[in-house]
Amino acid sequence: MIVRMWEVKAEARNFTALLNWVCEVAVPTVETNPMHVSSEIFSSPDFRIVVITRWNGTPEDFEEPPPHLVTRPPHFWDFFPVDR
Repeated sequence: MIVRMWEVKAEARNFTALLNWVCEVAVPTVETNPMHVSSEIFSSPDFRIVVITRWNGTPEDFEEPPPHLVTRPPHFWDFFPVDR
């Protein structure tokens, strides 16, 4: 299993539009991939959106968000479970 954390920061005035894009475009697009297991979407008071996806294989990249909605390009990190 691979867990991908994807994070983007919205322009304050465009936060709702970016959140809608994430919920209606970005996440549903990757959820059709047969390797996709699950997704969770989080937001913060400082206009950040984080998506956590779980995969049974190589994660699919999100498409780039509309540039006028973000303060900088998104970042992502992949994590692997740790047996302890």
